[in-house]
Amino acid sequence: MATSNPAFKNPAFTQSNAMAAQTASASELQDMYNRPAAGPVTADRMTIEDTIVKSAIAFGILVVGAVAGWALGATMPALVFGAAIIGFVLALVNTFKKEPSAPLILAYAAMQGVFVGGISYIFEQTWSGVVVQAVVATLVVVGVTLALFASGKIRASKKATKIFLIAMVGYLVFSLVNVGMQMFGLTDNPFGLRGAEIAGIPLGLILGVLCVIMGAYSLVLDFDFIQRGVQNRAPRKFGWSGAFGIMVTVIWLYLEILRMLAITRE
Repeated sequence: MATSNPAFKNPAFTQSNAMAAQTASASELQDMYNRPAAGPVTADRMTIEDTIVKSAIAFGILVVGAVAGWALGATMPALVFGAAIIGFVLALVNTFKKEPSAPLILAYAAMQGVFVGGISYIFEQTWSGVVVQAVVATLVVVGVTLALFASGKIRASKKATKIFLIAMVGYLVFSLVNVGMQMFGLTDNPFGLRGAEIAGIPLGLILGVLCVIMGAYSLVLDFDFIQRGVQNRAPRKFGWSGAFGIMVTVIWLYLEILRMLAITRE
């Protein structure tokens, strides 16, 4: 009950003092209206609009890097894979860094852009038209996921996140084993174990569908992170963390869809 609250026993809550407070508030009302809409505290808080701007900047640099990578894929493919290694290192640094760093995130965007552009060129030379299909499919997945999240029809949950993390660890182990088998010549299929068939269906196609589902849920986690950051009035710099998370997920989605489409062509 309100009367049991110790705060209400304070003299400030007596009638006379309440009237004085009310009078003082009325006299200061005009000053309140004259103050800036966002003071120095609120101006340095994370917002949806600011995170969108940061994401647009990061993806802009990613596209520029992809254009350069497309050209390098035809002339110096070794640089493309060198950019992939640098991008992977930067991804780890940004992931485990306690506070976001805009220069490091933008450097990651540039390096990954070079890799994405270069690998896209290589795939396009083998399977004509696959890049456009992968881009459109990626945009559809991102758009649908964003629409469902914005409408409140899908949300992150602890149980789903645990399943997602277990699936990601399993997929990572499979990917490392697959790369190892390809490096040591234990399989002659260009996609390694992904080229194997289960009941006539390529394993890579099955994994591709699962990866798209996991990628969509990863986007939900990214959107949830941004939403919570805004609600909890996180510092503005954490908008870069939101942009980084979305960029990592979108790149992963695109590469998985690109590979899945190539496998269907095979």
